[in-house]
Amino acid sequence: MPRPQVVIVGSGFGGLFAARELESAPVDVTVVSRSVSHLFQPLLYQVATGILSPGEIAPATRDILRKQANATVLQAEVTSINLAGRVVVAQRLGKVSALRYDHLIVAAGAGQSYFGNDRFATFAPGMKTIDDALELRARIFGSLEMAELSESEDERRSLLTFVVVGAGPTGVEMAGQIAELTRHTLVRSFRRIDTRTARILLLDAADVVLPPFGPKLSAAARTELERIGVEVKLGAMVTDVDAAGLDLKFADGSTERILATCKVWAAGVQASPLGKLLAAQTGAELDRAGRIAVLPDLTLPGHPEVSVVGDMISLDKLPGVAQVALQGGKYAARRIRGELAGTPVTEPFRYFDKGSMAVISRFGAVAKVGNLQIHGLLAWGAWLFVHILYLVGFKNRVSTLLHWLITFVGGSRSERVTTQQQLVGRLAVKQLGEEFEPTIGGTLNPDRIQP
Repeated sequence: MPRPQVVIVGSGFGGLFAARELESAPVDVTVVSRSVSHLFQPLLYQVATGILSPGEIAPATRDILRKQANATVLQAEVTSINLAGRVVVAQRLGKVSALRYDHLIVAAGAGQSYFGNDRFATFAPGMKTIDDALELRARIFGSLEMAELSESEDERRSLLTFVVVGAGPTGVEMAGQIAELTRHTLVRSFRRIDTRTARILLLDAADVVLPPFGPKLSAAARTELERIGVEVKLGAMVTDVDAAGLDLKFADGSTERILATCKVWAAGVQASPLGKLLAAQTGAELDRAGRIAVLPDLTLPGHPEVSVVGDMISLDKLPGVAQVALQGGKYAARRIRGELAGTPVTEPFRYFDKGSMAVISRFGAVAKVGNLQIHGLLAWGAWLFVHILYLVGFKNRVSTLLHWLITFVGGSRSERVTTQQQLVGRLAVKQLGEEFEPTIGGTLNPDRIQP
C-alpha cells in the first residue's frame, strides 16, 4: 500500500517545522517553495545594513532536511491548488510539476503591503526576501557613495536622507541600524562627506512606535531612537512616493514634502495570494490583508486534510510572527501523525505567546514577555540569546555570533559588498514583463535582451 503523501507549501518557520515534526511518521513529505532556503526573516534588516550575510539567516532547506529520509525538497512556485482533486501545481523556469497529496499544509507566508498604492514599491522597496535586503543594501550604501561623488549640496542632502516608513519592529530596527551605520561604522570611511550629518526619519500613521509593546516600552523605544539620532514623525500618512522623495499628510490636515533618495517600506503585510485561491474553493472569508479564516484546528471548511498556518491565517487575532507559524506548523504535523496512528488530535490550536522583542541600537532593545517589560542592556542581551536560539544550524549560530561581535563590539561591518545587479535587478525584471521567460540556460525570448 502506498505511503500517504504530505505536501508542504513554503519553507519558512511553519513549513520547515511541520516537515521536521513528520520525520518519523510513515509518510512521504514534499516541501515545495520558490526559495531554496529557510529564511529567518526577523534578521533581514541586518543583511540590508551589512551586519550579516544572506547565508547566515537563510540556510539551504536541502541541508537542513538532508538526514530526513522521508523528505523531498522542490524549488518551484505554487501556481494553483485543486482541493477537489488534491493536486498542487508548481512551476519554475518553464518546468511544471503536479504534486498529488493526501495531506496538505499551506505555509506560504506574506509579502509587503502598500495599502493599495503598489506604485510606491518602485521607489520604496519592502523587506520580505533576501533579494529585498540585498537591494536595500545597495540603495543604502549606494546613496552614501553617490553623496561622496556629488558636487551639489542639495543633492548631497537628499542622498544623505534616509526614510523608513513603518514604526513596527522591522522599521524601528532598520532605522536604528542606519543610524548606527552613519553615526559610528562609516564615520572615517569617506573624505568628502560626513556621514554623521545623515538624516534618518522613521514615519508612521500611528501615534506611537511599536504599538503592541505597550505605552512604557513604546516610550522607551522612541527615547532611544531619538538619542541615537533618528527623527520620529508619528501621525504621518504617506500619500505619495517618487524618486525624489515622499509626501506626508498629518492628522491635523497639514502636509509635508521630504526630499530623500533612499526610502524603505516597512509598513503593512499582505498574505500570499494562495489564500484567495483557497477561499474561492472553500467559501472561507478573507480579511483586508488577504488572510484566510481557518477553523480552530487550522483546517479549511470541508477540507480536514488541508491545514493553513502562519501569516496566512485569520484566527483569534493571532499576530503575524514567527512563533505563530512555528507552533502552527508543528500542530498541523501532529494532527497528521495522530490521524495515521488512530489517536486523532481533538484539541484546537492554542498559541503560546513567548513575548516580543526589538533591538534599537548597540546595547539598546525593548522586550515584553508576559507581564515582564524590560529595556536597555538587559533586553538587548535577551534579544541576542533568543535570536541565536532560533537560528537553524550550529555553523550559522557561530558565524552570526562572530559577526555580531565584530559589529557591536568592534564597530565594523564585514558584509558591505553591493553590486549594480542588486540595485536594478527587481525593476529590470519587472520591465521585461510577465511574458518574459527566463530559463536556467538563459531565456526563451533572446530577442528581448539587448546584445
